[in-house]
Amino acid sequence: MLKSNNEGGSKRSLSSSNNKLKQKLFNTKSSPSRNTPNNKWRIRNIFQRNQDEEDNPSFWGPRAYSSSDTPKYYDGRSNSRSTSRGSSRSSNSSGWGKGSQNNDTFQDDVLPEYYTHEELANDDIYIVKQNYGTFSILFSVVQSLIMIIMMIQCSIAPLEINPMVGPYPDALDYWGAKNSYKILNDNEYWRLITPIMLHAGVIHLFCNISVQLDTTAFFEREWGSQIWLFIYLTSAVGSSIMSCCFMPDNISVGSSGAVMGILGGKLGECFCRTCESRKTPQSRIAYEVRSEQFSAVMCSVILVMALSFVPYVDWAAHLGGLIAGFMSGIICFSTWIKTKACAIFWFVIGVGLTVTSYVFIIIYMVTQVEPMDDLNDICGYYQQFFEDYECNCQLNNN
Repeated sequence: MLKSNNEGGSKRSLSSSNNKLKQKLFNTKSSPSRNTPNNKWRIRNIFQRNQDEEDNPSFWGPRAYSSSDTPKYYDGRSNSRSTSRGSSRSSNSSGWGKGSQNNDTFQDDVLPEYYTHEELANDDIYIVKQNYGTFSILFSVVQSLIMIIMMIQCSIAPLEINPMVGPYPDALDYWGAKNSYKILNDNEYWRLITPIMLHAGVIHLFCNISVQLDTTAFFEREWGSQIWLFIYLTSAVGSSIMSCCFMPDNISVGSSGAVMGILGGKLGECFCRTCESRKTPQSRIAYEVRSEQFSAVMCSVILVMALSFVPYVDWAAHLGGLIAGFMSGIICFSTWIKTKACAIFWFVIGVGLTVTSYVFIIIYMVTQVEPMDDLNDICGYYQQFFEDYECNCQLNNN
């Protein structure tokens, strides 16, 4: 079961055994408003959904349901709460309300019972930091809008030029794609981060944001937006630097390097938090969740890296993002470890790996990489290979 630290958060059952929770939900003394068919259907439906998903081998890890079909749990710190209609519901003197008798006000969203943190822990509730993956959603929306604007402004290229159903390559360069020549010779260092906002086409965009809105959005709910954003952006820079070093003659775009960094961050979290104590119910639940996530992330990483060597895919960006995210994850999550010795150990490891890796790869990029001069004029470069190539967005370099 999944719960947010925010009041009224969502939750997800992690085990197939929900008998105790069912008994609490259905056998409590309730007001008439709790016995409405709508409430019963809602509560039963979540258990049926849980069972269906646990019977499905493709399901992994906790998932959150929307507030419209999920019963809510409250921690009792407040003596009242607001309903969806803006009314306030008062609890009893002990802080744990049995519910109002006003059927007209609370018929749609009343709970059978309030529970303590200990009761929730016994029912396998996994606590996350926030209800939504805010930046995961925001980045996906902005990336989609940029794709639409690019296709309107620069037109859609034929499939023989861009099989991803998107704009001409010079449009990508115009909007800020990774271009090693311009980064190293024209000092356009902002191109190390802008490629994550661009995609080669609709197919490329769909593949990336589908992962971004699912797996990485849940990680943001676990970690909080600040840590997620830090790992996402540092992974973007790391993926672009690695691509400049090992694929300097290619124009590259896409958020897949940053997404791989989020997966790397989860691996970093799993590694550095293995030494945490599992004495409390919540720590044991968190350990089980991370174990499932580690297996799933490893499968995803192996699959993505295996497909990274097909044509039109930047394997160096994927690998660079993964490594950068792993190192950033160790730095961030080492501060969560309560044992000081383990926290200091992993923090030093994370900082040492990060500084050493970035210094080495940046020196190599600046001193050893020599991109081809044709990248200075992307439009002219592609016109050598396609007779009907149209330059609709390229700036005049003369």
